[in-house]
Amino acid sequence: MIPTVYLAIDPLLTSHRAEITYTWRTLLTGMGYSWCERAWGEAPVTIAYTTDPAHTPPAAMVINARIERWRAPAQTRLIGSKQWHGYTLPLLADDQSTGQPIVANGCLYIPDDPIFAAFWLLSGYEEEQYPVLKHGYRDLSGTPMIEEGLLRRALVSAIGCWLAERLEQFGLPSGIPRWPNGAQLAATCGHDVDYPEVVRWLEPLRVIGRQGLRGLGAALDVIRGRRHHWHFHSWMDLEERIGARSAFYFVARKGSLREYATGLPDPFYDVQAPHFRALFRELSNAGWEIGLHASYRAYSDRTLFAAERAWLAAASDQSIEGNRHHYWHLNSQQPEQTLLLHEQIGFCYDASLTHNRYLGWRRSSVWPFFPWHRTLRRSIRTLQLPTGWMDDHLFGQKRFNPGDPHTLLTELRETVTRQGGLLLVDVHDYVYDDRLFPGWAATYRELWETLAAQGRVWFTTPAAIAHHWIRRATQIETASIGLNG
Repeated sequence: MIPTVYLAIDPLLTSHRAEITYTWRTLLTGMGYSWCERAWGEAPVTIAYTTDPAHTPPAAMVINARIERWRAPAQTRLIGSKQWHGYTLPLLADDQSTGQPIVANGCLYIPDDPIFAAFWLLSGYEEEQYPVLKHGYRDLSGTPMIEEGLLRRALVSAIGCWLAERLEQFGLPSGIPRWPNGAQLAATCGHDVDYPEVVRWLEPLRVIGRQGLRGLGAALDVIRGRRHHWHFHSWMDLEERIGARSAFYFVARKGSLREYATGLPDPFYDVQAPHFRALFRELSNAGWEIGLHASYRAYSDRTLFAAERAWLAAASDQSIEGNRHHYWHLNSQQPEQTLLLHEQIGFCYDASLTHNRYLGWRRSSVWPFFPWHRTLRRSIRTLQLPTGWMDDHLFGQKRFNPGDPHTLLTELRETVTRQGGLLLVDVHDYVYDDRLFPGWAATYRELWETLAAQGRVWFTTPAAIAHHWIRRATQIETASIGLNG
């Protein structure tokens, strides 16, 4: 039985109804509640979302809707964070920095409009304020997301957890579980397959570039053919010992050194080659997922993008359900246009929304979600699995993520555990060898071993997680009434 939240939305918010109902559906789905929307003033409700807290229908909870923000979301700014009942929540400009929810006459009054804050973060208004760098990356230098470590706090799913706890205080049962078999969180890895076959004359230069003269011995080993990047079995063995499964994302478009030198950095391997076809059979037979690593310019060409999926499906003899973009390369000005392509091409899920430089959750949620399309004013039907950590964040991008790596990953793990979310990480295929990439594989192994020892973790593939979340969301929606755009 799914507990139900009875909700009424102020009629004065009608012009923003599509955005508001999307946000409520997304939060309530994450929280595990069905919904029943009631007409304003028709009957008592669990939550009244109102522009005027002094005039509402009877409700257990009244949330102050800031209509001026809904009218001009691009004008909003994040200035920091606030603490409500132990949760770190967003502090937007003009919020009451010391304001707290208050209980009066048995009703909880909530200021500052956390519902708008959730929408604003989840739909990308926050990130678009920052300068665009090469490859479409964003520069968050000096922002509260970086200075206060808010990317690692998942502010949107924190809002959902905070609301759920308040509902339970008012006597509503807990929402249905997010994960199966009593799991507290889900965890999986997507291995981007960028460089599985070493270029013997090139890789020694890269090793020296990373390690300096300390890497001379490893560089010589590469030249002599003693060290390589073909470590699929090594990753499988590591994960098998923990009881985990993961995905390997392959680029179906073959690039070249010449293209790389001229600014088109697609990998050089050929998924149609016999040894890759044999690898695909071995991976799938053992329970690992094969996904697409969309090429650098796939986001700009729907025909090419769809063809890449078809090429990989033919080479692997598998249905390709998931995607992650090479270099995280989306339409930098309108990411939702790339996300819409995923729906049009038929992907079950995508895992491309993260920051190349920064550890944490780009859209501030550890819960999977269906992204918002601003122009169409609806959710995109391809699920987004939020990626929280890429291996390079703690190595090549370490200057942007200062601090002890163990402490930073512990913070991520604790955020996901408390919020009951998904810890999806990106560990590249070629970083297993400790001589070539000191500490890279060991960091991943330690994180996964710590999670396994912690217990109540659902280790499985990204596709299995996506299918579970979609089934759960459908179950909740089927039991619900209203909140239609």
